Amino acid sequence: MPRKHAPAFTPDAASASSVAGQPHNLPVLQAKMKRDPEGYEEELRQLHRHFESSVFLFQQQAALATTSSSAGGGEVAKELGDLALFLAHVAPFYPDDLADLPDQIGGLLDTNARGLPPGLREHLVQALILLVNRKIVDLEDTMELFMELQVIGDRAVKKLAFSHIIHSIRRMNQKHKNDTRNRKLQNIIFKFLQAEEESRAKRAFTILCDLHRRRVWFDERTTNAICEACFHPSSRIMIAAIQFLLGYENAEQQEDESDASSSEDEADKNPQILLSKQDVYKANHKGTVASKKKKQAKLQRVIRSMKRQQRKSVEESGSSYYSPLTYLKDAQGFAEKLFSRLQKCNERFEVRMMMLKVIARTIGLHHLVLLNFYPYLQRYVQPHQRDVTTLLAAAVQACHDMVPPDAVEPLFKQIVNQFVHDRSRPESIAVGLNVVREICMRMPLMMNEDLLQDLVLYKKSHEKAVSIAARSLITLFREICPSLLVKKVRGRPVDPKARPKAFGEVTVASDVPGAELLDEDMSSEEEGSDEESDAFDSDNEIALPSAPPGTEENMEGSSEANKCDANEDTNEEDEASDEDGADEGQDNSDNDSEEVDEELDDDSDMDADTDMSDEDSDDDELKESINGSEDEGSDQDEDTDEEDKSKGSDSKVQKRKLNDYIGELNAADASLRALKRLAGAKKAQVSSDETGKILSDEDFKRIKELKAKKEAKLALAQHGLIKGVDTKSATFKMPSSDQLSRKRVDPLELEAHVRRKMSKEERLAMVKAGREDRGQYVARAAVKQKKTGGLSNKQKQHKKRMPLAATRAKAARSRQEKKQQRKRSGNQFRGRKAWK
Repeated sequence: MPRKHAPAFTPDAASASSVAGQPHNLPVLQAKMKRDPEGYEEELRQLHRHFESSVFLFQQQAALATTSSSAGGGEVAKELGDLALFLAHVAPFYPDDLADLPDQIGGLLDTNARGLPPGLREHLVQALILLVNRKIVDLEDTMELFMELQVIGDRAVKKLAFSHIIHSIRRMNQKHKNDTRNRKLQNIIFKFLQAEEESRAKRAFTILCDLHRRRVWFDERTTNAICEACFHPSSRIMIAAIQFLLGYENAEQQEDESDASSSEDEADKNPQILLSKQDVYKANHKGTVASKKKKQAKLQRVIRSMKRQQRKSVEESGSSYYSPLTYLKDAQGFAEKLFSRLQKCNERFEVRMMMLKVIARTIGLHHLVLLNFYPYLQRYVQPHQRDVTTLLAAAVQACHDMVPPDAVEPLFKQIVNQFVHDRSRPESIAVGLNVVREICMRMPLMMNEDLLQDLVLYKKSHEKAVSIAARSLITLFREICPSLLVKKVRGRPVDPKARPKAFGEVTVASDVPGAELLDEDMSSEEEGSDEESDAFDSDNEIALPSAPPGTEENMEGSSEANKCDANEDTNEEDEASDEDGADEGQDNSDNDSEEVDEELDDDSDMDADTDMSDEDSDDDELKESINGSEDEGSDQDEDTDEEDKSKGSDSKVQKRKLNDYIGELNAADASLRALKRLAGAKKAQVSSDETGKILSDEDFKRIKELKAKKEAKLALAQHGLIKGVDTKSATFKMPSSDQLSRKRVDPLELEAHVRRKMSKEERLAMVKAGREDRGQYVARAAVKQKKTGGLSNKQKQHKKRMPLAATRAKAARSRQEKKQQRKRSGNQFRGRKAWK
């Protein structure tokens, strides 16, 4: 913006300067002007002219090359700084008289910033900041000046200018985002960032990173500008940008620690954990005191594990996850450009490793295809390589299902050949198996059957880290492809026919995730109502005498089941009436043969009906089954009536026996095809109805509750609080490709359970740490002697009075012992020895 020069020095200004008040009167005059602005207009004009004359005098002294540390120059500089601060304080009350004050202060800083004395420079910067805060001048007009002030070499001024820019932009975007002003300010900072001068670019980059961490400028423009800083000619700017991209999440946790703690507190106050009242009641009221304590401890562990899982799922969900690399406009171009710079640069090893990690992170997040990256990694895959776990973590991060397996296969084979063999150290074998597991989790097609069988044999290793890594590999392939495992190692997988997806195959979602839980919930409610009605019917049947066969058949739902019931009734009656003669037995056998013929005819009719299932509707099937059951029921009524008449058992009242239920089960097996037809038709009808169904907010809430209940049930089953639940599906949950791409591979996880050899200093430190809480050694007997209190249980047991029978037995035993002792003492020789 154009700067206005200070007016020329005139006699009037000199007289005004001599008439003006002394510096020690300025604070008093400032307070009076704020109370009564109109009454002190003349004094303000005099002081303004005095300020202009001081500026002119200072410029003349600077032109004559006089040192500012001399007596006259020092006095002029101090007086000029005090007047600048005074006029900045009263500027809001005299907008017309002091309209050119920002231009005068800004012009003085713009032209002579490096030549000003430090005290005067700091006072002028404070005055200009005060004018910006009072909204007398816009931040956009002074932004370039504040950026220049940060590179003049004055630490106090640099700190003032930096904090002023940050707080002004934060205050501007506190209530709402002002995109127009933000875009102007961003253009100024981006221009400084793209400059080749390192000092200016560094200050601009620092401001952008600070505003981004504070979530003030949290947009794509700022993110892409920070990422473009990776290609700055200065290596320091490039390293700073790469470190920001890699350590963004850690820096964000440190900056927003209070926000994270508050969110965790809210999550703990309102957890989505649904435990049944029955489980809580059992843990608090059933069993002994010790068992209740154990159940309560298990219940608390379940709650903690569920909270941890929910917090982890929220962190891994796409809504809350953020990384600056996710907002790259041209991710493929960014990765290729940074990789070409990596191949050409001569930076130290740590810098190249950071560049590798950024490239791998970008490839994994955006599912890029950079085929030259994997042969480049292959050169460094050696067990003796420095920071090899970091390198392997980058290799794992760069693998995803869109990369051709042929491109990664040489790298994969080298990892196996270099790390996993019999002559390798246990640490290297464990790291190699963990890397193989992580790569196969992202690209299952890399593994073949022979290699997997060789790697699985390491589960018998005596080293804990190696055996755990091998077992984790077995667990993974039990989930994704159990057929590659040997039958002995395969176990009982959840899905025995599971296969990995072919290269390029994409799974398209055909329904809402979790919608099947709603169907199961509805079906369980219907089954519950049916079971209640069945229980009511069964109670009636058990309480009442058995009805005639015809009524029983009407209550049953299958014609075949009715026939089997009738046959078994006749057989039981034959066994009960052996004394009636052979004639009745022959009649019964004839009846049985006739019924068998009828069953065969009915089976043939049913088979014919199943062949015509494509042409008939479900309603026709139901009608036919009902009509058939009525006809057969009437036939069986006639047969049973004849049998009852022949036996004369009208007055007998019998209850249903176990054979009746066995017959019903056999009949259900016989009519399995008809039941399958009905179930398939109903399922197709339900699925056709569900495809056009629109889920409401209540349905989604219900799905969330059902998921929480299912997780709670599995967690309780895993901790042994409930039984009868299949926990195999909860042992390992295969993450999706998006979750794997968002997840950072920690190098420490690749060397988990590896026991490192401690140095002597570390061992001594561990020993001393164990001695801190331990008291001075005292003998156990001394502790017992110093005991102040009652007797111990052992002492009380000794003093306990025995019952009468035990007392008499003890007395008899002592008498016998004395008698034997006297007997032995009489046979002993008490005289002189017979030998010498």
